[in-house]
Amino acid sequence: MYYTNELEALKRAKRYRTREVVDNSILDFASNDYLGLAHNKELHNATCKKLSNMPIHASKASLLVNGYHQIHKDFEEALCVANGFEDGVILGSGFNANIALIEALVRPKDMLFMDEKYHASGILATNFKKINVVFFKHNDMNELKKLLESSSAQRKIVAVEGIYSMDGDIVDSAVFELCDKHDAILIMDEAHSSGVLGEHLMGVYEHYNISIKPNHIKMGTLGKAYGSFGAFILASSHIVEYLINRAKPIIYATSLSLYDTLLAHNALLFMLENREFLKEEITKRQEIVYEELGIKMDALICSVVINDNERVIKIRDTLKDRGYAVGGIRQPTVEHAIIRLIARVGESSEDLRVLCRSLKKLKI
Repeated sequence: MYYTNELEALKRAKRYRTREVVDNSILDFASNDYLGLAHNKELHNATCKKLSNMPIHASKASLLVNGYHQIHKDFEEALCVANGFEDGVILGSGFNANIALIEALVRPKDMLFMDEKYHASGILATNFKKINVVFFKHNDMNELKKLLESSSAQRKIVAVEGIYSMDGDIVDSAVFELCDKHDAILIMDEAHSSGVLGEHLMGVYEHYNISIKPNHIKMGTLGKAYGSFGAFILASSHIVEYLINRAKPIIYATSLSLYDTLLAHNALLFMLENREFLKEEITKRQEIVYEELGIKMDALICSVVINDNERVIKIRDTLKDRGYAVGGIRQPTVEHAIIRLIARVGESSEDLRVLCRSLKKLKI
């Protein structure tokens, strides 16, 4: 067979992966549905009801070829108001959003400065063409400062994450000042911070009380805290205009489904209306994880280092047998194998505490 040797090598390294159908009978501490909105039937029913009264139920085309609907426009405007940005565009996924941003924004005379732990979608985008890229040490603002100071690039572009998907740590706030000082375009991937951090749960810009500037770009996903699917890019009207004209995942892909767009819009309204309750629940779970595991979470991702590909799968499977789904993340996705526990608001705080105690015993 064509790839037998490669597959066998993955199996020997304990890095072989398979698809497994979700078992809804066990408690979910593995998914990125941070607020449990993917289970909220009121949001689903309200979305279906509104969509049923529309003349069509599918997007039918790309945003630029008869596929841009009032549903899309209304949600983009709502996101801009909630996040304080001038303009925005929604598209198919966070993966596509990173590809759109990096492939379109970084021109031949520009330099991209990317955190070494940036998402795989962004790293992939740097390989698509001749993109000048430098990876700096994770969250190391001193190194980034030196790189920006020594660069003579026509445009400087910095790519970081608000909350890093595997370690769960928050971006250093110094990145905003550095980018502003050096007139660098800042791409802030808020896939894991939007809907979790900030006074109104809008993410790290709000968490750090950052005034939005023309060089700021915020990308967020709708398949995590929003309980839907898709992604958004928020920026100045100038940058959004450029992306609409140059970013291939925006130009050539069918626009985001109307159901997902409406569902995400309803989720945004739910977050804003219930933010105090949600913030209390998030804080409660952060406290439980710290009390039981001694790990301080900046958001809702708890990363427990196991450092053994085979053992991390055994722990994951043991917890699954006990009724808990957690992530067993192996190399090369992470530097050291981890149990990735998501302290979702969608599951009870009592169950979270029991899970943490079980995990502590297994880790020891």
